[in-house]
Amino acid sequence: MAKQKKERINVVYSTNPNYQYEEEQGDVQETLPNNQQVLYVSIDKKQRAGKEVTLIEGFVGNEDDLKELGKVLKSKCGVGGTVKDGEILIQGNFRDKIIEILQKEKFGVKRKGG
Repeated sequence: MAKQKKERINVVYSTNPNYQYEEEQGDVQETLPNNQQVLYVSIDKKQRAGKEVTLIEGFVGNEDDLKELGKVLKSKCGVGGTVKDGEILIQGNFRDKIIEILQKEKFGVKRKGG
């Protein structure tokens, strides 16, 4: 019930018995098949106290599929990481290993930045 109230927009109180609330329509993006996606893999140190992370960008799809891909990559590399803002961050320099894993999963992969 609480979720329904949060989706209402432009809420006004009316004495009109036929009044209906306007509700947000959730834009659910369909996940493209792996062979149609191009993921960019790079190493990033910015704003991370000099520590390296492997950054995977360019995933087209819903948040749940992105989290699942992040979980697979973290487990295969044996390290921690996070999924946020449409990107996957893997702790450490695992660019080559991640590129191999993604190519085995039939993703299009491009190395970014050297």
